Amino acid sequence: MTRVYISIGSNIERYRHVQAALDALSEWFGELRISPVYESESVGFEGSDFLNLVVAIDTELSVGELTRRFKRLEAVNGRKSGAPKFSPRTLDLDILTYGDTVGEVDGVQLPRAEILKNAFVLRPLADIAPDERHPVCGQSYGELWRAYNTGQKLWPVLFNWRGRAISHPVGGAE
Repeated sequence: MTRVYISIGSNIERYRHVQAALDALSEWFGELRISPVYESESVGFEGSDFLNLVVAIDTELSVGELTRRFKRLEAVNGRKSGAPKFSPRTLDLDILTYGDTVGEVDGVQLPRAEILKNAFVLRPLADIAPDERHPVCGQSYGELWRAYNTGQKLWPVLFNWRGRAISHPVGGAE
């Protein structure tokens, strides 16, 4: 089994699409480790705020098979194939890490560069895997988050899934 971290984001019917993603991942992989859910401003384009979180799964599926499943799930949830990278989306699932794999696998660059660039990826990853180390730079995700200072804003939001609170606000924007 390989530990895989997946980022989930949505800025169109956000709560519905994030819940649909969690439902599908739970059905496919069983118990999920789920970060708090954060709201963040759109990065790279003008658009509605996103909901973002990170989920950890353990799987024997290949990177290619995971990618195919995620693309189908995005399509079922109304994501348009071929839309510009920086545009609104119903659902976006990305493999952040696949164990300690480094390099391109099945068309996916691992680890995903956004881990080191975007608060909405690094913060939830640091929440659920603070002591795990980035397979390239060697720093823990907790250390990377503590040193992060690009000015990107995100804030925790109330989010319930299957009758339990996954996250709740604890203050203002961070």
